[in-house]
Amino acid sequence: MYRTIKISLLLAFILTILHAEEELQQESQLTSVRQAIDSFGKIQQKEVSIVDKFKGMFTDGKVSAQIRFVYAGYEQKADASTDTYATALGGQLKYELASLNGFNAALAFTTSQDIGFATGDTDRNNDELSSLAGNYTQVSEAYINYVYDDLNFRGGRQVIDTPLADSDDIRMVQNTFEAYIATYNISDFSFTAGNLQHWQGVDAGLDEPWVKTGEEGTWFGGVTYSSVVNFSAWYYNITQLTNATYADIDYTYEITKDISFFIAMQYLHESELNNSAIEADIYGALAEFSIYGIGFNLAYNKSDKKENKESFSGFGGGTLFTSMDTMILNEIAKDREAVATVGGIIYTMGDLSFLYAYGDFVGEADSSLLKAHIVEQNMGFEYNVNEEFVVAAIYALEEDKESIVSNENDWSRLQVMLQYNF
Repeated sequence: MYRTIKISLLLAFILTILHAEEELQQESQLTSVRQAIDSFGKIQQKEVSIVDKFKGMFTDGKVSAQIRFVYAGYEQKADASTDTYATALGGQLKYELASLNGFNAALAFTTSQDIGFATGDTDRNNDELSSLAGNYTQVSEAYINYVYDDLNFRGGRQVIDTPLADSDDIRMVQNTFEAYIATYNISDFSFTAGNLQHWQGVDAGLDEPWVKTGEEGTWFGGVTYSSVVNFSAWYYNITQLTNATYADIDYTYEITKDISFFIAMQYLHESELNNSAIEADIYGALAEFSIYGIGFNLAYNKSDKKENKESFSGFGGGTLFTSMDTMILNEIAKDREAVATVGGIIYTMGDLSFLYAYGDFVGEADSSLLKAHIVEQNMGFEYNVNEEFVVAAIYALEEDKESIVSNENDWSRLQVMLQYNF
Protein backbone atom coordinates (compact mmCIF):
# COMPACT_ATOMS: atom_id res chain seq x y z
CA MET A 1 0.00 0.00 0.00
CA TYR A 2 2.80 2.42 1.00
CA ARG A 3 4.66 2.10 -2.31
CA THR A 4 1.43 2.26 -4.33
CA ILE A 5 0.39 5.51 -2.65
CA LYS A 6 3.85 7.04 -3.10
CA ILE A 7 4.08 6.18 -6.80
CA SER A 8 0.50 7.27 -7.53
CA LEU A 9 0.96 10.67 -5.90
CA LEU A 10 4.26 11.27 -7.68
CA LEU A 11 2.77 10.40 -11.07
CA ALA A 12 -0.20 12.67 -10.45
CA PHE A 13 2.14 15.50 -9.60
CA ILE A 14 4.26 15.00 -12.73
CA LEU A 15 1.17 14.97 -14.95
CA THR A 16 0.01 18.22 -13.38
CA ILE A 17 3.26 20.15 -13.86
CA LEU A 18 3.45 19.22 -17.56
CA HIS A 19 0.78 21.88 -18.16
CA ALA A 20 3.05 24.71 -17.03
CA GLU A 21 3.45 27.69 -19.36
CA GLU A 22 6.96 28.20 -20.75
CA GLU A 23 7.49 31.79 -19.66
CA LEU A 24 10.70 32.84 -17.88
CA GLN A 25 10.71 35.06 -14.79
CA GLN A 26 13.30 36.09 -12.21
CA GLU A 27 13.32 34.20 -8.90
CA SER A 28 13.81 36.29 -5.76
CA GLN A 29 16.74 35.44 -3.51
CA LEU A 30 16.13 32.75 -0.87
CA THR A 31 18.73 32.42 1.87
CA SER A 32 18.44 28.65 2.40
CA VAL A 33 16.90 25.52 0.92
CA ARG A 34 14.57 25.33 3.92
CA GLN A 35 13.34 28.86 3.23
CA ALA A 36 12.62 27.92 -0.38
CA ILE A 37 10.52 24.93 0.77
CA ASP A 38 8.79 27.14 3.35
CA SER A 39 7.79 29.61 0.63
CA PHE A 40 5.92 26.92 -1.35
CA GLY A 41 2.87 26.78 0.90
CA LYS A 42 2.34 30.26 2.33
CA ILE A 43 -1.28 31.25 2.93
CA GLN A 44 -2.36 34.44 1.19
CA GLN A 45 -2.73 37.34 3.63
CA LYS A 46 -5.57 39.75 2.83
CA GLU A 47 -5.22 43.48 3.33
CA VAL A 48 -7.03 44.84 6.38
CA SER A 49 -9.73 47.43 5.60
CA ILE A 50 -9.90 50.72 7.52
CA VAL A 51 -13.38 51.78 8.71
CA ASP A 52 -14.82 54.67 10.75
CA LYS A 53 -17.66 52.85 12.53
CA PHE A 54 -17.69 49.93 14.97
CA LYS A 55 -20.17 47.97 12.86
CA GLY A 56 -17.82 48.25 9.89
CA MET A 57 -15.16 46.26 11.73
CA PHE A 58 -17.36 43.19 11.25
CA THR A 59 -19.05 43.94 7.93
CA ASP A 60 -15.67 44.72 6.33
CA GLY A 61 -13.84 41.88 8.07
CA LYS A 62 -11.91 39.46 5.85
CA VAL A 63 -12.03 35.68 5.74
CA SER A 64 -9.00 33.78 4.43
CA ALA A 65 -8.67 30.03 4.28
CA GLN A 66 -6.40 27.29 3.06
CA ILE A 67 -7.16 23.66 2.34
CA ARG A 68 -4.09 21.45 2.35
CA PHE A 69 -3.59 17.80 1.38
CA VAL A 70 -0.19 16.31 2.21
CA TYR A 71 1.39 12.91 1.76
CA ALA A 72 4.77 12.30 3.46
CA GLY A 73 6.68 9.02 3.68
CA TYR A 74 10.11 7.79 4.75
CA GLU A 75 11.87 4.80 3.21
CA GLN A 76 14.56 3.57 5.58
CA LYS A 77 17.79 1.96 4.35
CA ALA A 78 18.94 0.25 7.55
CA ASP A 79 18.24 -3.46 8.03
CA ALA A 80 15.21 -4.30 10.19
CA SER A 81 14.06 -0.66 10.10
CA THR A 82 10.45 0.28 9.36
CA ASP A 83 9.23 2.57 6.60
CA THR A 84 6.70 5.18 7.75
CA TYR A 85 4.08 7.18 5.87
CA ALA A 86 1.01 9.33 6.41
CA THR A 87 -1.56 11.26 4.41
CA ALA A 88 -3.44 14.15 5.97
CA LEU A 89 -6.17 16.59 5.05
CA GLY A 90 -6.51 19.90 6.82
CA GLY A 91 -5.77 23.57 6.60
CA GLN A 92 -6.56 26.89 8.17
CA LEU A 93 -9.54 29.22 8.52
CA LYS A 94 -8.89 32.82 9.58
CA TYR A 95 -11.20 35.77 10.23
CA GLU A 96 -9.73 39.25 10.66
CA LEU A 97 -11.69 42.35 11.65
CA ALA A 98 -11.34 45.63 9.82
CA SER A 99 -9.37 48.38 11.58
CA LEU A 100 -11.10 51.10 13.63
CA ASN A 101 -8.94 53.87 15.11
CA GLY A 102 -5.93 51.60 14.63
CA PHE A 103 -7.45 48.60 16.43
CA ASN A 104 -8.35 45.24 14.91
CA ALA A 105 -8.24 41.56 15.87
CA ALA A 106 -8.13 38.12 14.27
CA LEU A 107 -8.87 34.48 15.01
CA ALA A 108 -7.59 31.43 13.13
CA PHE A 109 -8.09 27.68 13.45
CA THR A 110 -5.64 25.11 12.12
CA THR A 111 -6.45 21.43 11.71
CA SER A 112 -4.78 18.32 10.33
CA GLN A 113 -6.48 14.92 10.16
CA ASP A 114 -4.82 11.68 9.03
CA ILE A 115 -6.59 9.75 6.27
CA GLY A 116 -6.68 6.25 7.76
CA PHE A 117 -6.39 4.02 4.69
CA ALA A 118 -3.47 6.12 3.34
CA THR A 119 -1.58 6.29 6.64
CA GLY A 120 0.59 3.68 8.30
CA ASP A 121 -0.62 1.95 11.46
CA THR A 122 1.27 2.00 14.80
CA ASP A 123 5.03 1.81 14.09
CA ARG A 124 4.49 2.55 10.37
CA ASN A 125 2.82 5.89 11.10
CA ASN A 126 4.65 9.11 10.21
CA ASP A 127 3.45 11.42 13.01
CA GLU A 128 4.90 14.71 11.69
CA LEU A 129 1.67 15.66 9.88
CA SER A 130 -1.04 15.14 12.52
CA SER A 131 0.60 13.80 15.72
CA LEU A 132 0.71 10.23 17.05
CA ALA A 133 -3.06 10.38 17.58
CA GLY A 134 -3.60 11.14 13.90
CA ASN A 135 -5.45 14.40 14.47
CA TYR A 136 -4.55 17.95 15.44
CA THR A 137 -6.74 21.04 15.88
CA GLN A 138 -5.71 24.30 17.52
CA VAL A 139 -6.67 27.96 17.75
CA SER A 140 -3.40 28.87 16.08
CA GLU A 141 -3.95 32.63 15.97
CA ALA A 142 -5.93 34.90 18.31
CA TYR A 143 -4.54 38.41 18.55
CA ILE A 144 -5.34 42.08 19.01
CA ASN A 145 -3.46 44.53 16.81
CA TYR A 146 -2.95 48.28 17.22
CA VAL A 147 -1.38 50.67 14.71
CA TYR A 148 -0.45 54.30 15.42
CA ASP A 149 1.51 56.05 12.68
CA ASP A 150 4.66 53.93 12.28
CA LEU A 151 4.16 51.93 15.48
CA ASN A 152 2.49 48.50 15.48
CA PHE A 153 1.71 46.39 18.54
CA ARG A 154 0.32 42.86 18.38
CA GLY A 155 -0.54 40.69 21.38
CA GLY A 156 -1.73 37.08 21.42
CA ARG A 157 -1.27 34.01 19.25
CA GLN A 158 0.33 35.01 15.96
CA VAL A 159 2.65 34.11 13.10
CA ILE A 160 6.14 35.59 13.37
CA ASP A 161 9.30 35.22 11.30
CA THR A 162 12.55 36.26 12.96
CA PRO A 163 15.99 34.59 12.86
CA LEU A 164 15.48 32.37 15.95
CA ALA A 165 11.68 32.12 15.97
CA ASP A 166 9.83 31.45 12.73
CA SER A 167 6.80 29.80 11.14
CA ASP A 168 8.78 27.08 9.26
CA ASP A 169 5.76 26.10 7.15
CA ILE A 170 7.32 23.00 5.55
CA ARG A 171 4.91 20.24 6.62
CA MET A 172 1.21 20.41 7.54
CA VAL A 173 1.05 22.68 10.61
CA GLN A 174 3.16 25.85 10.71
CA ASN A 175 4.60 27.27 13.92
CA THR A 176 2.71 30.08 15.62
CA PHE A 177 3.53 31.88 18.86
CA GLU A 178 1.83 33.32 21.91
CA ALA A 179 3.69 36.61 21.86
CA TYR A 180 3.60 40.37 22.55
CA ILE A 181 5.49 42.31 19.92
CA ALA A 182 5.99 45.99 19.07
CA THR A 183 7.42 47.16 15.74
CA TYR A 184 8.43 50.71 14.82
CA ASN A 185 9.39 51.75 11.28
CA ILE A 186 11.29 54.91 10.49
CA SER A 187 12.90 55.65 7.15
CA ASP A 188 14.83 52.51 6.09
CA PHE A 189 14.93 51.11 9.63
CA SER A 190 12.59 48.72 11.40
CA PHE A 191 12.86 48.17 15.16
CA THR A 192 11.24 45.15 16.85
CA ALA A 193 10.94 44.16 20.51
CA GLY A 194 8.82 41.60 22.25
CA ASN A 195 8.27 38.60 24.45
CA LEU A 196 7.49 35.01 23.42
CA GLN A 197 5.64 32.82 25.92
CA HIS A 198 4.57 29.62 24.12
CA TRP A 199 4.60 28.11 20.65
CA GLN A 200 2.92 25.32 18.68
CA GLY A 201 3.46 23.67 15.32
CA VAL A 202 5.63 21.17 13.50
CA ASP A 203 8.87 22.07 15.31
CA ALA A 204 7.27 22.31 18.75
CA GLY A 205 5.84 18.81 18.38
CA LEU A 206 2.22 18.04 17.61
CA ASP A 207 1.59 15.75 20.60
CA GLU A 208 1.97 18.50 23.22
CA PRO A 209 0.84 21.83 21.74
CA TRP A 210 1.77 25.22 23.20
CA VAL A 211 5.17 24.50 24.64
CA LYS A 212 7.09 27.10 26.66
CA THR A 213 9.72 29.19 24.83
CA GLY A 214 12.20 29.06 27.68
CA GLU A 215 11.54 28.50 31.36
CA GLU A 216 10.08 32.00 31.70
CA GLY A 217 9.63 32.82 28.03
CA THR A 218 11.96 34.62 25.62
CA TRP A 219 12.72 38.34 25.44
CA PHE A 220 14.02 39.58 22.12
CA GLY A 221 14.76 42.70 20.11
CA GLY A 222 16.07 43.49 16.67
CA VAL A 223 16.82 46.20 14.14
CA THR A 224 16.65 45.80 10.37
CA TYR A 225 18.00 48.22 7.77
CA SER A 226 16.78 47.83 4.20
CA SER A 227 18.38 49.81 1.39
CA VAL A 228 21.13 49.16 -1.16
CA VAL A 229 22.73 46.98 1.52
CA ASN A 230 20.44 45.09 3.91
CA PHE A 231 21.50 44.55 7.52
CA SER A 232 19.88 43.09 10.62
CA ALA A 233 20.93 42.49 14.23
CA TRP A 234 18.97 40.57 16.88
CA TYR A 235 19.27 39.66 20.55
CA TYR A 236 17.36 36.87 22.35
CA ASN A 237 17.27 36.06 26.05
CA ILE A 238 15.87 32.52 26.10
CA THR A 239 15.44 32.25 29.85
CA GLN A 240 17.59 29.65 31.60
CA LEU A 241 18.83 28.35 28.24
CA THR A 242 20.96 30.87 26.34
CA ASN A 243 21.59 34.49 25.39
CA ALA A 244 21.83 34.65 21.60
CA THR A 245 23.12 37.43 19.34
CA TYR A 246 22.57 37.21 15.60
CA ALA A 247 23.57 39.50 12.71
CA ASP A 248 23.50 39.29 8.93
CA ILE A 249 24.22 41.51 5.95
CA ASP A 250 23.46 41.07 2.26
CA TYR A 251 23.86 42.91 -1.03
CA THR A 252 22.42 42.43 -4.50
CA TYR A 253 24.21 43.72 -7.59
CA GLU A 254 22.08 43.86 -10.73
CA ILE A 255 24.21 43.51 -13.84
CA THR A 256 21.15 43.71 -16.10
CA LYS A 257 17.40 43.31 -15.53
CA ASP A 258 17.73 39.53 -15.83
CA ILE A 259 21.21 38.98 -14.41
CA SER A 260 22.20 39.63 -10.80
CA PHE A 261 24.65 38.62 -8.09
CA PHE A 262 23.66 38.20 -4.42
CA ILE A 263 26.02 37.82 -1.45
CA ALA A 264 25.29 37.49 2.27
CA MET A 265 27.10 36.84 5.55
CA GLN A 266 25.81 35.86 8.99
CA TYR A 267 27.03 35.32 12.54
CA LEU A 268 25.35 33.64 15.53
CA HIS A 269 26.74 33.73 19.08
CA GLU A 270 25.09 31.82 21.93
CA SER A 271 26.22 31.95 25.57
CA GLU A 272 25.18 29.37 28.16
CA LEU A 273 22.67 30.10 30.93
CA ASN A 274 21.94 27.97 34.00
CA ASN A 275 24.31 25.13 32.91
CA SER A 276 22.14 24.43 29.87
CA ALA A 277 25.17 23.40 27.73
CA ILE A 278 23.92 25.70 24.93
CA GLU A 279 26.90 27.72 23.69
CA ALA A 280 28.06 28.34 20.13
CA ASP A 281 29.79 30.54 17.58
CA ILE A 282 28.55 29.97 14.02
CA TYR A 283 29.66 31.84 10.90
CA GLY A 284 28.06 31.74 7.47
CA ALA A 285 28.33 33.01 3.90
CA LEU A 286 26.14 32.71 0.82
CA ALA A 287 26.61 33.62 -2.83
CA GLU A 288 24.05 33.34 -5.62
CA PHE A 289 24.26 34.14 -9.31
CA SER A 290 20.91 34.56 -11.08
CA ILE A 291 20.48 34.61 -14.83
CA TYR A 292 17.13 34.56 -16.68
CA GLY A 293 15.23 32.78 -13.94
CA ILE A 294 18.02 30.37 -12.97
CA GLY A 295 19.74 30.85 -9.62
CA PHE A 296 23.04 29.10 -8.82
CA ASN A 297 23.95 29.33 -5.14
CA LEU A 298 26.59 28.16 -2.70
CA ALA A 299 26.18 28.38 1.09
CA TYR A 300 28.64 27.77 3.93
CA ASN A 301 28.34 27.55 7.72
CA LYS A 302 30.96 26.73 10.33
CA SER A 303 30.41 26.04 14.03
CA ASP A 304 33.43 26.33 16.33
CA LYS A 305 34.08 23.56 18.82
CA LYS A 306 32.79 24.18 22.36
CA GLU A 307 33.73 21.31 24.65
CA ASN A 308 30.61 19.43 25.81
CA LYS A 309 28.43 22.25 24.44
CA GLU A 310 25.92 22.38 21.56
CA SER A 311 24.07 25.04 19.57
CA PHE A 312 20.36 25.89 19.54
CA SER A 313 18.72 26.52 16.16
CA GLY A 314 15.79 28.42 17.64
CA PHE A 315 12.04 27.98 17.74
CA GLY A 316 11.57 26.88 14.15
CA GLY A 317 13.70 25.91 11.19
CA GLY A 318 16.60 28.17 12.11
CA THR A 319 18.29 30.92 10.17
CA LEU A 320 21.46 29.22 8.91
CA PHE A 321 22.16 29.48 5.18
CA THR A 322 22.81 25.73 4.94
CA SER A 323 19.54 24.53 6.52
CA MET A 324 17.89 21.91 4.30
CA ASP A 325 14.56 20.06 4.31
CA THR A 326 15.68 17.91 7.23
CA MET A 327 19.37 18.36 7.95
CA ILE A 328 20.76 21.38 9.82
CA LEU A 329 24.25 22.02 11.20
CA ASN A 330 23.08 21.68 14.83
CA GLU A 331 22.59 17.93 14.32
CA ILE A 332 26.35 17.31 14.25
CA ALA A 333 27.81 20.37 16.05
CA LYS A 334 27.77 19.09 19.66
CA ASP A 335 31.26 18.96 21.24
CA ARG A 336 32.98 19.35 17.88
CA GLU A 337 33.85 21.72 15.07
CA ALA A 338 31.38 21.27 12.24
CA VAL A 339 31.14 22.60 8.69
CA ALA A 340 28.24 22.56 6.26
CA THR A 341 28.45 23.32 2.55
CA VAL A 342 25.34 23.42 0.37
CA GLY A 343 25.24 24.03 -3.37
CA GLY A 344 22.03 24.34 -5.32
CA ILE A 345 20.06 25.56 -8.28
CA ILE A 346 16.63 27.21 -8.42
CA TYR A 347 14.91 27.46 -11.80
CA THR A 348 11.65 29.21 -12.61
CA MET A 349 9.78 28.66 -15.87
CA GLY A 350 6.47 30.47 -15.90
CA ASP A 351 4.32 28.97 -13.16
CA LEU A 352 6.73 26.08 -12.52
CA SER A 353 9.70 26.26 -10.13
CA PHE A 354 12.38 23.62 -9.65
CA LEU A 355 14.92 23.25 -6.84
CA TYR A 356 17.93 20.97 -6.44
CA ALA A 357 20.43 21.17 -3.58
CA TYR A 358 23.33 19.04 -2.36
CA GLY A 359 24.47 19.46 1.24
CA ASP A 360 27.66 18.13 2.81
CA PHE A 361 27.78 18.22 6.65
CA VAL A 362 31.12 17.29 8.24
CA GLY A 363 31.91 17.13 11.96
CA GLU A 364 35.47 16.77 13.27
CA ALA A 365 36.27 14.32 16.06
CA ASP A 366 34.51 15.09 19.35
CA SER A 367 35.90 14.40 22.84
CA SER A 368 35.24 10.66 22.34
CA LEU A 369 37.01 10.81 18.92
CA LEU A 370 33.77 10.21 16.98
CA LYS A 371 33.39 11.99 13.65
CA ALA A 372 30.26 12.80 11.61
CA HIS A 373 29.62 13.09 7.90
CA ILE A 374 26.06 13.43 6.58
CA VAL A 375 25.04 14.18 2.99
CA GLU A 376 21.53 15.32 2.08
CA GLN A 377 20.06 15.98 -1.35
CA ASN A 378 16.81 17.88 -1.92
CA MET A 379 14.77 17.94 -5.13
CA GLY A 380 11.67 20.11 -5.15
CA PHE A 381 8.95 21.30 -7.50
CA GLU A 382 6.21 23.89 -7.25
CA TYR A 383 3.48 24.52 -9.81
CA ASN A 384 1.04 27.39 -9.45
CA VAL A 385 -1.98 26.08 -11.33
CA ASN A 386 -3.59 29.49 -10.77
CA GLU A 387 -3.54 32.21 -8.09
CA GLU A 388 -5.34 29.93 -5.61
CA PHE A 389 -4.16 26.38 -6.37
CA VAL A 390 -0.59 25.19 -5.77
CA VAL A 391 0.98 21.75 -6.21
CA ALA A 392 4.38 21.16 -4.59
CA ALA A 393 6.66 18.19 -3.92
CA ILE A 394 9.99 17.65 -2.20
CA TYR A 395 12.17 14.55 -2.34
CA ALA A 396 15.00 14.27 0.21
CA LEU A 397 17.78 11.68 0.27
CA GLU A 398 20.08 11.42 3.30
CA GLU A 399 23.23 9.29 3.68
CA ASP A 400 25.67 8.71 6.54
CA LYS A 401 29.09 8.77 4.86
CA GLU A 402 30.95 8.10 8.11
CA SER A 403 29.42 4.67 8.64
CA ILE A 404 29.82 1.67 6.33
CA VAL A 405 26.60 0.19 7.73
CA SER A 406 23.23 1.80 7.04
CA ASN A 407 21.69 3.39 10.12
CA GLU A 408 19.02 5.90 11.18
CA ASN A 409 20.74 8.57 9.05
CA ASP A 410 20.22 6.63 5.80
CA TRP A 411 16.78 7.18 4.27
CA SER A 412 14.75 8.85 1.55
CA ARG A 413 11.69 11.03 2.06
CA LEU A 414 8.93 12.08 -0.34
CA GLN A 415 6.36 14.77 0.38
CA VAL A 416 3.59 15.86 -1.99
CA MET A 417 1.36 18.83 -1.17
CA LEU A 418 -1.85 20.04 -2.84
CA GLN A 419 -3.01 23.41 -1.56
CA TYR A 420 -5.94 25.71 -2.31
CA ASN A 421 -6.21 29.25 -0.94
CA PHE A 422 -9.41 31.27 -0.86
